[in-house]
Amino acid sequence: MYLTKSPLLLKWYYPSLTWNKPRDRKVIYLTFDDGPIPDVTDFALKTLKSFNAKATFFCIGDNIRKHPDIFNQIKNDGHSIGNHTFNHLKGWKTPDEIYLKNFQMCQEQTATNLFRPPYGRIKKSQIRSIRAAHPELQIIMWDVLSGDFDINLSPEKCCKNVLQNTRNGSIIVFHDSLKAFDRMRYALPKVLAHFSNAGYHFEKL
Repeated sequence: MYLTKSPLLLKWYYPSLTWNKPRDRKVIYLTFDDGPIPDVTDFALKTLKSFNAKATFFCIGDNIRKHPDIFNQIKNDGHSIGNHTFNHLKGWKTPDEIYLKNFQMCQEQTATNLFRPPYGRIKKSQIRSIRAAHPELQIIMWDVLSGDFDINLSPEKCCKNVLQNTRNGSIIVFHDSLKAFDRMRYALPKVLAHFSNAGYHFEKL
């Protein structure tokens, strides 16, 4: 069960997290979780470049270790990097000490001030621990979830999720993962084309 539009209740419960950016400009923030992955991340990078769009990649530390060349290509193409833990840990089910250590292992590779908790699930105690160690850190959530990770979702519905819910300042989640690839590769170019034609810009966080 997931919601394509982040509910107000969650935003109220976690007010210190970033759910969207200011609504006064025609700017959209595309984000990609779980890479870098061969072919999948490559596709995302080539598609973004064809629209002169920038994005933010929340990388898993173990995937950076396995695919350093792709990780470097993300940076060389001018996109932002975010920490997504080393092993894609679910915060609600992970002791704080283990979670913080796993975060730190990824932070040593990414050296970023952006963090997205896997599954969007993090305890308030984990937020406090991470911010105590990294006061400058921004914890980035989203207001539009494409649903591309859902193998039961059609590519067309994935695209529709984004087109119908995105507005000024939206932070959108795609995944550069093998599981999401069929839906992401259908939806991403259509989303870029639709909003580019409507006068939007795609910027990194």
